Amino acid sequence: MARNQMRAARGVTAAVVLIVMGQQAVAADLAQAASVPQAGASVTEAPSPWQIRLRALGVVTEDSGYVNAVPGSDLSYSKTVTPELDISYFFTDNIAAELILGTTYANIGGQGTIGGLGNIGKVWLLPPTLTLQYHFTDLGAFKPYVGAGVNYTIFYNQGASSADALKVKNTFGTALQVGFDYMVDQHWGVNFDVKKLFLKPDFDVTVDGAKLTGKAELDPWLIGAGVTYRF
Repeated sequence: MARNQMRAARGVTAAVVLIVMGQQAVAADLAQAASVPQAGASVTEAPSPWQIRLRALGVVTEDSGYVNAVPGSDLSYSKTVTPELDISYFFTDNIAAELILGTTYANIGGQGTIGGLGNIGKVWLLPPTLTLQYHFTDLGAFKPYVGAGVNYTIFYNQGASSADALKVKNTFGTALQVGFDYMVDQHWGVNFDVKKLFLKPDFDVTVDGAKLTGKAELDPWLIGAGVTYRF
């Protein structure tokens, strides 16, 4: 009897050992299968945080301004189209910073009581603008965004026409922005963007030997369309 009990105990022990070993082998196989992509499955690569855009930019200024101590004086500015590059960095899928780089020119004309001056002069502008953006990412390939930021405009290559001398002073401004990207694939897309700059530089002008000051209320709209590339 004792021998039979011992044989039974050994049999039970062996069965338990085999069951445990079998469970461990199955668990190892499942873990290995989970770590290896199945045939036909694609691995999505995380996008780079860097993005660039190249746009054609229309610069549409407000025709407003004045010369101090000249009642009824007003100013007008030419509208231009120029190429523009922007560089964006995405901190998250939704939050990005954008820096735009481009340059253009403006012809400044007299209006109102100084309309007889005609074309007062011409200046070139370099208006780097940095905005912080929020991107909406739940609309598939259509990715709209809004932004706000700061602008610093540098005026250079300034020349007087009907005036004796003209000097527009560099100035800070603020910017509001709305736009969208439509992504054709993971890297390429098309872009449409509208910015409003609040830009009112002071200027000095000399006419017939008289030195005057004033304010050019440019406040331009920047309307751009172009291509997007996400690295």
